[in-house]
Amino acid sequence: MNERFLRIQSRLEETFHPVLCQLQDDSAAHSGHAGAASGAGHFSLKLVCDKFEGLNRISRHRLVYDAVGDMMHTEIHALVIVALAPSEMPT
Repeated sequence: MNERFLRIQSRLEETFHPVLCQLQDDSAAHSGHAGAASGAGHFSLKLVCDKFEGLNRISRHRLVYDAVGDMMHTEIHALVIVALAPSEMPT
């Protein structure tokens, strides 16, 4: 794991105190892409936390983007988000 990955993961965990935080760096699959040229990475995220309970998908994504907003376009070029409340987790 690189320093950028650890910074993003740390920010998410500090902000949400999630039940589950699975961050995946997909940047290698996007080498040669315009966003990769700037040094920003492509990431996939599955985040499960109490803060998402009762919120719709757009509201949940806004909270995630608020948490990492200053990293967008400098460290994060693309972020695929799956944001769930604990009650939505399969048993």
